[in-house]
Amino acid sequence: MEPTSIVILVLVILFISTFTRSALGFGDALIAMPLLAIVAGIQVATPLTAFGASTIAITILITGGWRKVDIKAAWRLIISSLVGIPIGLFFLKTAPEPIIKGALGALLIAFGLYNLIAPKLPTFRNEKLAYVFGLIAGILGGAYNTNGPPVVVYGTLRGWSPASFRSTLQAYFLPTGGMILISHGLAGLWTPNVLQLYAYALPIIMLAIFLGGRANKVFSGGRFNRIIYGSLVVMGVLLFF
Repeated sequence: MEPTSIVILVLVILFISTFTRSALGFGDALIAMPLLAIVAGIQVATPLTAFGASTIAITILITGGWRKVDIKAAWRLIISSLVGIPIGLFFLKTAPEPIIKGALGALLIAFGLYNLIAPKLPTFRNEKLAYVFGLIAGILGGAYNTNGPPVVVYGTLRGWSPASFRSTLQAYFLPTGGMILISHGLAGLWTPNVLQLYAYALPIIMLAIFLGGRANKVFSGGRFNRIIYGSLVVMGVLLFF
């Protein structure tokens, strides 16, 4: 088992990342993965982050979030992402990762900054373009485990309310995250150390989900959108590194 100081740091990181995901609907892996990798190592960070992500998605949905899911968009995003994942695996072997991630980062920064300083982009009136964004998400997820940004951008262009945004993202991330979690188990990453850390972290995760849900409810549409756009800029910057 990890020393007490390491356990405390892990719990603090998971609380912050879970609160962010619960309040905004995304962003937990962006925070947890690099910090947990430094504190506990990548072999612990990867499955522990996946356990946390699946717990967040399930909890939000079964505690009433399922009522706010945009079902038409969610299933289109999921199906098209499943098509995109094998394409992403092909790109993983053939395309230069720094160029792809750099281009994605630049697009996220440009999109976020534009919406922070300029008039809003027009919103999509139906779910037809969910197939396009889901396919892109699947490709990026299969290649570089970065399927979140395209779905977040789609949600902002659809004009989802904060509650719908948060819930629909969980409905999308749950099946894809579940597949990732199972693959970690098959790869032997569910070690006793990881399971023990997850058991210690579970009460912290549940508390952060509750507090993040309360924070999500107080967001106005305009304030929530500004936070999302700012988060996309930060995400874009981090993709460069």
